[in-house]
Amino acid sequence: MDFQAFLITFREALEALLIIGVIVTYLTRIGESKWNKWVWLGVFLALLSSYGVALAFQVVLTGFAAMASHIYLKIGILLVSSALLTHMILFMAKQGRDMRGEVQSKVAAILTTGSVINMLVHAYLITLREGIETVFFFAAISGGDIEQAIRSWGALLGLVVAIVVAWTFFRGARKVPLGTFFKITGAFLVLIAAGLLVQGVGIMQDVGMLGTLYKTPGGQIGALYDLTWLMPEHPQDYEHYLRDYGVAPLIDGQVGIFFKAFLGYTQDPSVEEFLAYWGYYFLVFALIVRQRKKESAAVETPIIQP
Repeated sequence: MDFQAFLITFREALEALLIIGVIVTYLTRIGESKWNKWVWLGVFLALLSSYGVALAFQVVLTGFAAMASHIYLKIGILLVSSALLTHMILFMAKQGRDMRGEVQSKVAAILTTGSVINMLVHAYLITLREGIETVFFFAAISGGDIEQAIRSWGALLGLVVAIVVAWTFFRGARKVPLGTFFKITGAFLVLIAAGLLVQGVGIMQDVGMLGTLYKTPGGQIGALYDLTWLMPEHPQDYEHYLRDYGVAPLIDGQVGIFFKAFLGYTQDPSVEEFLAYWGYYFLVFALIVRQRKKESAAVETPIIQP
């Protein structure tokens, strides 16, 4: 169980730390680090909320059947987080163009109240999502004894390693020119937001909230393609493939489950998951292009003197 706890904690903590790190680094790079305390407040409140969820399932609820209701909370968090992150992507794209890399000697970016609230709420939601997922994963591997999993050396070591990896990543990011930083983090956040969206779509199909355009002869949700042979999205899928075909997939399921949680990877996507994933990229690209055209038109419009 210790090794399982290590993998779970490392994966969930690293995802949250990377996203929170992007927000904090972004605020610092544009000279608005005074807002960082509110981001960390969101993280702290999310940790308290996650602890409350763990306590509720440990003390109040009994049996895994009672935990089924968490799925609807997870769907809501995934979709809201994707929307908030999209707003942040567009906001960062606008600021990145206005600053023009290192040309300006002083950053004149002004954060609106709405943008600050967006970052705080997103920091809360992304941490809460990872915290709740960790609680349910711990419940599964410990047979319901969540406290035992939390106190294991694997959970502590996973958290420490995630912090070290995230710190190393953002320490190097400080040396990256501001314009390059915005481009890299912008692309990074688009990938994460698309993954959150497609995870939400997939879960809604699993619980019957969303239908499909393509079904198998047996009436099940059909897949456009199947990449289990390359990288299964879960260790169980890895074992099942090895059992059924006598050969192991090229990439281990532990890698697949990381990319699933981090970027929304799916080994056998439905039509809706495929369209949601690639449609999101098209939508964000269209919104950024539209935003640039509006800004260009505003700059080129001549000012008529009275």
